This record gives sequence, C-alpha cells and structure tokens, in this order.
Amino acid sequence: MSPLSDIRRADLAHLAQAAACGDEGAWIDLVERLNATLHAVATRYRLGADVDDVVQTAWLRALEHVDRINEPGAIAGWLVTTTRREAMRTLQRGVREVVTDDIAVTVETEPATPEVIAIEGERRVAVHAAVARLPRRQRRLMTSLLASPAPTYRRLAQEADMPLGSIGPTRDRAMARMRQDPQLVDALQA
Repeated sequence: MSPLSDIRRADLAHLAQAAACGDEGAWIDLVERLNATLHAVATRYRLGADVDDVVQTAWLRALEHVDRINEPGAIAGWLVTTTRREAMRTLQRGVREVVTDDIAVTVETEPATPEVIAIEGERRVAVHAAVARLPRRQRRLMTSLLASPAPTYRRLAQEADMPLGSIGPTRDRAMARMRQDPQLVDALQA
C-alpha cells in the first residue's frame, strides 16, 4: 500500500468510528467522500432508475451496522461490497416477477368496510400530526415522502436542499422519532 492510501484508510477509519458514535458530521463526510464511488459501482449493474435506491440501501445498511464493522478503515470496501450485494438483490427481484394478463391470477380483495375506512383515516391524520411535530428538516423530508406519488431521491435532495446520501439517514432519524411519539403510538394501537 502507498503512504497516501494508508493516510486515506486511517482517515476513513476515524470517520467510521466517529459515525458509529453518532457524529452526524462524520456521516456527512463519509457520504461526500464515498457516494460517487457507490453510484459508480451500482451503475455497472445497469439498474437504471434503481441505482439511487441501491446506493441509499447501502448507506442504510452502513447506518445499521457501522458499529459492528471489525476494521473501520475498511468502510469503503464494506460499502462497495454492500452496494454490489444490494444491486444483485435488486436484479434478482426482477427475475422472480412474472407479468401476466391472466385475470385468474390476480388476487381480488374485498371492498373496505366503513369501519376500516374510518380507522385508516384516523391513522393517516395521526401520522401527519406526528410529522408536523418533527424538527424542520425531518418534517420537510417526511412531508415530501408522504406525497403521492413520492418523488425520487434525486428530486427530494433538490427540494430539501440536502445531499443525496443524507436523505436515508434523515428519514431513519425521523422514523425513529415517530416510533417514539406517544400520540402516534396510541393512535396506531387503537
């Protein structure tokens, strides 16, 4: 290894360790340094529009497992491997799907009862109220995600004026807050 790659590896190790301790700045720096590489890896799989989702899932896996990575300096390799595996999963999903015009194959659902419609409406109101209680940045992102149809991550990044790689972590923090929101929890359990 060259001295320059040793310095880069040590720098990434420091960032990975800081990220594992919850340092948001370290996450931002990791995303800025490695996001283009992950996009290049995912693009090689010819996923088209799914490239952003694959990269975002790789970052989500990093968020979930960064504290368990045995060698923090290997975070770049770990992320590249995770991106490759997620790209393969995405490709495999397409292989399993069978498109058919056979009406007999479609599953018919019963129409919703008035009670079900009322409960779903109450839950929707509770979710939107919980989103309104989030911090500004998380609220803006979650409001956009709840829109129908939901925008792409690239468009979300532009609208929310945030780096593409921080959308998933910001979404995850918002979801964690919402899971702990007592009013939302009560509404969903009712």
